[in-house]
Amino acid sequence: MGQFKLVKNTFSLLTNRVVQSITTFLLTAAITRTLGAYALGQYLLAFTYYYIFVNIISLGLKTLFTRELSRNLQEMPVYLVSGTFLQLLLSVIGYVVMAVVVFILPYNSDTSTVCYILGLTIIPFALSNITEAIFQAQERMNLIAISTVPVYIIRLLVMLWFMQLDYGVNYLAGIFLVSETLIFVIQWILITQTVKPRWQLQKDFIWQLLKTARTFLAIDAVGIVASRLDILIISLLGSEVMVGLYGAIGQLQQPFMMIVNSLCLAVFPQLTKAVDKTKENQRQVTENIIEILMAMSLPFVVGIFFIGGDLLKFIYQDSDFNQATLALNISSLALILFPIVRIFNYLILANGLEKFNLIETVVTTVVSGVSGIILISQYKLLGAALMEVMGIITAFSILTYAVFSRILMINLWKIILRPLLMSLGIVLVFIALQTVNLNLLLNVAIAVTAYSLFSACFMIQALGGINATWKKIFNRVEEKI
Repeated sequence: MGQFKLVKNTFSLLTNRVVQSITTFLLTAAITRTLGAYALGQYLLAFTYYYIFVNIISLGLKTLFTRELSRNLQEMPVYLVSGTFLQLLLSVIGYVVMAVVVFILPYNSDTSTVCYILGLTIIPFALSNITEAIFQAQERMNLIAISTVPVYIIRLLVMLWFMQLDYGVNYLAGIFLVSETLIFVIQWILITQTVKPRWQLQKDFIWQLLKTARTFLAIDAVGIVASRLDILIISLLGSEVMVGLYGAIGQLQQPFMMIVNSLCLAVFPQLTKAVDKTKENQRQVTENIIEILMAMSLPFVVGIFFIGGDLLKFIYQDSDFNQATLALNISSLALILFPIVRIFNYLILANGLEKFNLIETVVTTVVSGVSGIILISQYKLLGAALMEVMGIITAFSILTYAVFSRILMINLWKIILRPLLMSLGIVLVFIALQTVNLNLLLNVAIAVTAYSLFSACFMIQALGGINATWKKIFNRVEEKI
């Protein structure tokens, strides 16, 4: 029963994440095709401000609530009312601060209006974070998916319909606001089926919550600002069109990054358990997952270099994206080191050396910010791509030093050899495809098929050959039986 609940909750959260990512990608493409890169830039900039402020004022409380409620389920009625009041107060303050920041900065009036409208979503989204924390504490994550996934799909369809009716980005921001409000209402109704609200504000309880949450809020604030610093700098030194182009590039890379993050999160328990064993065991787990991730990242980057520009034009169908191909190629170089950075982050956490994660976040944010101001002012969109590369190199350098000096040494040549050979094979496939004039989708299908075959061959080789592979599979089947 416990395993079933775990699988159900994991599947629910994964479904929520996947649907959210897919609808976001489709919306990005639709806005570009229908309204243009300028409107996409406005929407992404408004979403960036919303994302920063809503996470700063709510993510810490959600983490805190989930932890505390998991220990004290009987306190749910108090947390539901008093916690929601605290979150409402913080979200209103967050929206006011956001509006003031947008008003002060030199944006066009129409862009600022989009930010004001979309920014209002801070309030319902922050409130729904409280209800979701209670769902998580109750281990009923399926209710999160039930309340969000249908709304995400309906929201996308309504937005597409409004764009076909020639409504602008302001209306899309309004639809986003209404949809998040609807999610909160649905979740509140679901929660009150099992939790009876205690309609009395407990001031001492609220004050204690606020003091306890300060640490969570501070930690989250640094990471959230760092994650969106590039968009902020581009919006101030560039234009809405540049924000749109850069955001579209990021959306093209998002599926790969989501897979990497999911795999790193999944292997984190193994890294944690390996800490209590020998260094060799920890090294083996680390090297294996890095090799798998590099076998994904290197061929992906090769594919971007060969057909990335064509993909941009195919997906977004906007002439403005002709100038984004080189920026996409440069930006994709960061994906080579991205898997190593992510797994090193988790390895450091597993060993209780999280101070290095904080150092890395702060230093990378400073380096990215300074380099971004210099590079974007000089090279515009290319500067933004170079800023991303500078940031990932900085993070890689700091985390590699921490791992190699404090935890263990890793044989990088050993783990990079097979991924390099796979990438060489993909290069040869794309060179061969260039000699024949096939359409883009057929080229992608052939490249994916070739990659799958290369992956199977190298997996068999890593396991010691075909016979050894069959034996291992057969033995695992016997164990399950």
